[in-house]
Amino acid sequence: MVRRMLGELALLAHFARARMGLSDDEWRKERIEKLAEAVETLSGGRIPDKHAKGLAELIIQYAESREERTKKRVESFAKEVGVSREEVWGIVERVLSGEDPYVYCLARDCARDAVVRKFVEPALELIMLEKALRGEFDREKARLLFGEMYATAVAGDGHVGPDEIMLTVGGELGGGAALLRLATLHLLNRLLSNELKFNVRVYAGEGVYNIAAYGEDAARFMRLLAVSAPSTGGEYLSEKLNEFVKAAKVEVRLDKDSIRLTKKGRVAADLTLSEGGVAVKYNIYLRNDAIELRFQSTDRSRAELAAILLRHAGVSVEVKKEGGRDKWYIEAATDVLAAGREELRNALAEIVREAIARGWIDADKAEGWLKKLERGRVLMEGWPKYELGLVNGALVVRFLSTNPGNIEREAQRFRDMGLEEGVHFSVKMPEGGKVGYVSILREGLAYAAWLSVRGEGEQQRLAAKFVNYILQRTEKEGEDVYKKALEIVNEGRSWGSLRLEGFEGRVEVDGRIYVVKVTGWGAEPEESWSGRKLLRLKITAEVGRVEGEHTIVERVVREYTITFSRRGGDNATKGFAVARASAPSNREADAERLAAVVEALTGKKPRIYRMKDGTIIIKCGREHLDGFMRYAELADAIAKWLKETGR
Repeated sequence: MVRRMLGELALLAHFARARMGLSDDEWRKERIEKLAEAVETLSGGRIPDKHAKGLAELIIQYAESREERTKKRVESFAKEVGVSREEVWGIVERVLSGEDPYVYCLARDCARDAVVRKFVEPALELIMLEKALRGEFDREKARLLFGEMYATAVAGDGHVGPDEIMLTVGGELGGGAALLRLATLHLLNRLLSNELKFNVRVYAGEGVYNIAAYGEDAARFMRLLAVSAPSTGGEYLSEKLNEFVKAAKVEVRLDKDSIRLTKKGRVAADLTLSEGGVAVKYNIYLRNDAIELRFQSTDRSRAELAAILLRHAGVSVEVKKEGGRDKWYIEAATDVLAAGREELRNALAEIVREAIARGWIDADKAEGWLKKLERGRVLMEGWPKYELGLVNGALVVRFLSTNPGNIEREAQRFRDMGLEEGVHFSVKMPEGGKVGYVSILREGLAYAAWLSVRGEGEQQRLAAKFVNYILQRTEKEGEDVYKKALEIVNEGRSWGSLRLEGFEGRVEVDGRIYVVKVTGWGAEPEESWSGRKLLRLKITAEVGRVEGEHTIVERVVREYTITFSRRGGDNATKGFAVARASAPSNREADAERLAAVVEALTGKKPRIYRMKDGTIIIKCGREHLDGFMRYAELADAIAKWLKETGR
């Protein structure tokens, strides 16, 4: 197998030299000339030079496209030359079988870009790694660049599993390209520490070579790729590469001698994270109100590497640009750092304790930091820090970033969950270095909560993870924020959980008790004369007033219609119904019965407005529509209307 691989590598070199300095037309003529010689030999001289060139040209055309018209031209050629059809096709098949790699490469043009490109990357890697071994190129940078290029190759033509990494090399002269790949892996191992060295195996299949590492070898290789595989916004550029992160074993090293007081009187220390032979040093500061980790560099790729290592250590961060300058930085404070893995939290706690022992910081203040570090994760792993709070009583949940990749990552997370942009969440991409955002709308959080209990498969898993994250985070933001988030989540979880069929409820309206029994229902979309989309909820119910302890009087059965629409600059949900003057008893009694139906079904009192002309209007809001949405018979129609009328 190695002999064949060496032969293919030699052929690539031969064809590259032969092609050098020739135009496309000149090179094609050269191939026809050489292939004609082979055709004449294969035919035993029965197809002489002139005709051999014609067949050689047809073979090249057939190799390029295998079109039906080329087949017909080969058939015609056999008749013109006076050689049997079987003999001509026998020559064509022998050339294209690869039995003789040289003539096969003449037909398939093994000097074309698609073939040569397979050799260029490993050849460049060999040059780089060899220079690194000689001390002419930075060793760490060589390991990182190699890991990025090899991971990219695996993403395109490979497979990654829990205990396997495989790269497939195929096509013309694939054996030569595979041999170069093996050579690069050999040199890479010479740049790795003993604990990271790994072995690979190569398997020859039908027209392909598979280079694979298994078990512990794969785990060691993955540790390098975990910090060097191409990514953006914290996510790998290929799903295939997600297995790498599981193998990462970031080492945390604290230089105790680096714990110091700065000129400004702040406690500082140096902390190093390393993995796969790659190390990054971070600055730690104990400020007045927080522990702060910071890294900055004029090299963005170095800053991205620093962010990757931190993520592997359990800290969710992103790279930011400092104003209009070419300086990139990462920063993380106490709460985010407390989400890190135990080794990192222990190192930070050691800095704090040492500062206390030296009398550099207030022990009471430091005690709060130590408790957070000991408690561990305050953020769920894999989620960045969202901005949470209340604005005019409304819950705000949004992720801010100047990095378009980070914004797209969060937007895609919601799409994967089953949420729709413009309906459940909104996106503003950052431009000109300004901040962009992904904002989850109220409908989005409620829908995610519904998916978390009634969704299926991966969507349900992702939604449950998101809802738990929001509740966990809002609990840290204060009681009011948490209560609002829990209210929305509970609404969503309740959608479709109840049934109108057989419903019976008892409520109090203006000091009088009413019993409500539902006997019919409906939800119909409708368009107003102005083109506005409306939703008409129709509830048929028997409503009776209770006198004494058990006596029900004035039982009235009628259909109540509540019309919902979207109004105002904030697209608020408004609903209204009108009491009937022709209803039994009087208009006032009908208004009370209507209010009883709404409250019994939604758990929320509607507002009753009495107009000067005697009209009585029952007004409902979004909280009432959410209440109606708890019923399976109405939930789908309401959800559809909300989606169609959302912004």
